[in-house]
Amino acid sequence: MEIRGDAFPEPDGHAPAPGGPAVRPQPYEGTWRFTAPVRDSSVPRARHLVRDLLRRRGAPVSDELLHGLLLILSELVTNAVRHAALLSEEIGVEVAVGPDWVRIGVEDGHPYRPSAPPADPAREHTGGRGLLLVEATVTEAGGIFEVHRTASGGKVVWAVLPMGRRPAGGPGSPAR
Repeated sequence: MEIRGDAFPEPDGHAPAPGGPAVRPQPYEGTWRFTAPVRDSSVPRARHLVRDLLRRRGAPVSDELLHGLLLILSELVTNAVRHAALLSEEIGVEVAVGPDWVRIGVEDGHPYRPSAPPADPAREHTGGRGLLLVEATVTEAGGIFEVHRTASGGKVVWAVLPMGRRPAGGPGSPAR
């Protein structure tokens, strides 16, 4: 797996205002993409690549946020490996870091749009709860989780998490 990075991040508000000065991105800001074969060994490899990328770039990501991001990434890559292998030889992973957010996305060629099953404690089967975990992690962090179709008929599943701390008493904050 090779990470390819853009010299500058995708347009996301860093464009200069008409007549105003350009806002220079921080050294950690940017978008990086890599592909991985659709096999189980891609899950830990993707996790290590993203962790090392964020550390090398000096992204201001707390240990707690990094843990959540890597959990989300593991679940999304695992789902792509398990469910998209019939229609995809490889998956795409994208990491984008903005001034105060980080986005992780996994793309595959399968048209099925996953959804989290309702929580059922009486259910004996322990599989199929990865998206529940992803949704809970994203919600707790105050982020966004979505699935979009690609032009080629596949999908990209992504999550955006804020890097900063939210004010006490905000959504997902412990009650005082």
